[in-house]
Amino acid sequence: MALKTIDITRTTTPRPKPDQTQLGFGKYFADHMLLVEYGAPGWSEPRIVPYGPLELDPAASVLHYGQAMFEGLKAFRQHTGRLALFRLDDNLRRLASGAPRLSMPVPDIQMLHEAIVALVGADRDWVPTEPGTALYLRPTYIATEPFLGVRPASTYLLYVITGPVGAYYASGFKPVKIWVETEAVRAVRGGIGWAKAAANYVASMKAAADVRSRGYEQVLWLDAIERRYLEEVGTMNLFVVIGDEIATPPLGGSILPGITRMTVLQLAREWGLNIVERPIGFDEILAAQQNGTLREIFGSGTAAVISAVGELGHANGTITVNGGQVGPVAKRLYDAITAIQYGTAPDPHGWLTYVD
Repeated sequence: MALKTIDITRTTTPRPKPDQTQLGFGKYFADHMLLVEYGAPGWSEPRIVPYGPLELDPAASVLHYGQAMFEGLKAFRQHTGRLALFRLDDNLRRLASGAPRLSMPVPDIQMLHEAIVALVGADRDWVPTEPGTALYLRPTYIATEPFLGVRPASTYLLYVITGPVGAYYASGFKPVKIWVETEAVRAVRGGIGWAKAAANYVASMKAAADVRSRGYEQVLWLDAIERRYLEEVGTMNLFVVIGDEIATPPLGGSILPGITRMTVLQLAREWGLNIVERPIGFDEILAAQQNGTLREIFGSGTAAVISAVGELGHANGTITVNGGQVGPVAKRLYDAITAIQYGTAPDPHGWLTYVD
């Protein structure tokens, strides 16, 4: 669906904007949101309206059967003042690819692209200017048909909210402490772990809360069958530097195909680094730490971009990684990705969508 114009109802009561030095993550929301519905005969025209509550029937399918998924991406105010979204179409393609796994209609990517650009344009004053800040976008897709019965819904709502954010972790770009989880599991191959389904996140919350009470920021998930192979770190994909090799677990049905993960793989290969996708056993990490070849561990994701791991806690002790400092590979990747996002480096890959 190609849009000629989009209906925009502007707020008459703008919200006060927060202090940009105290943003945190996910605490503040901009003035407008994007709404588009699905039902017979298909997708409605998108519209931008003032941010506000949604009206859902108590029997709405999402509340009972969990047909819900979302995306996360950012818009940046570049050093020239121009606004740019990072890898918008890749996020939309991931949403479209995951929808059938949850028995949801495939969204119209072109329509959403144009509508999201219009939404960011409507709230351009909410895109922060401080270094390290951005406007976070949360496209959310839910089933709305009111019924009780285990089947896919016939009506859906896809909406997008936005808000200014700072660093995801309170420590900023400092290394984080991670706990290796051997009891609970996040996802299993053959399930929905590879889709950005809401259910994947609720499955991780208890273990994450437990480790935070022990001073760790996130959980390192192992595979659900053998409880041996590394999968994801909390909300991030994982990379391990052993010797001169940068390794990341392969996508096998239980790991989210991260957009930042794609970016890391492409950049590292272009730089000629030895980066591979292969299974990584936790026993290999322990052996590399003992023989001195474990160089770095870091995660990649939209929220934090690159997050170095300074300490791994596990049932038999702890591992300090790279002296608890950010390693050179993680630093180079973080600098390269953020330079493209903020426009201080060229974008030869066409990853940016500009908002005029």
